[in-house]
Amino acid sequence: MYSASDLRKGLRLKIDNEPYVIVEFNFVKPGKGQALYRTKLKNMLTGSQFERSFRSSDTFEPADLREKKMQYLYKEGNKFCFMDNETYEQVFLSEDQAGDAKNYLIDNLEVEILLFEDRPIGLSLPNFVEVIVTEADPWAKGDTVSGTTKPVKVQTGYTIQVPTFISEGEKIRIDTRTGEYLTRVKT
Repeated sequence: MYSASDLRKGLRLKIDNEPYVIVEFNFVKPGKGQALYRTKLKNMLTGSQFERSFRSSDTFEPADLREKKMQYLYKEGNKFCFMDNETYEQVFLSEDQAGDAKNYLIDNLEVEILLFEDRPIGLSLPNFVEVIVTEADPWAKGDTVSGTTKPVKVQTGYTIQVPTFISEGEKIRIDTRTGEYLTRVKT
């Protein structure tokens, strides 16, 4: 069990049988009366956020969260299928649960699936993924202004800004934390 003094940004707790993460945290000590812990909580299932104050005597149950290594298999409608590498069990995440990660999901990619009471609720990607450019406008010779970029589409359907020398069919490395182009990958 957590006490109010354990509250901090990023802490995951269970309130009303749902997992929440603390997005903002402030300790308030009014002139008179009891100290308060003001928090902004985000529901990890729905994404909704709200503010709530707690007294120093309040206690909280830790959220039953764990991460499990799984492999991305395919997209079916608006759901993404992942397979447990040990049990071969398959789980699905919706587009909302996948969030921006859907832009980087390539076949057989190893990811960490976040489970709440054995229900999948989110995922964590590796820091870098390598994808193939499927659509790119040709580079105009003489267009050599330094720092120029052009939009290209990669195999996941995501559009990204890359240097002008990148062409269709090349493999590039993308930083999944920022969504930015890093480098061209030699095959």
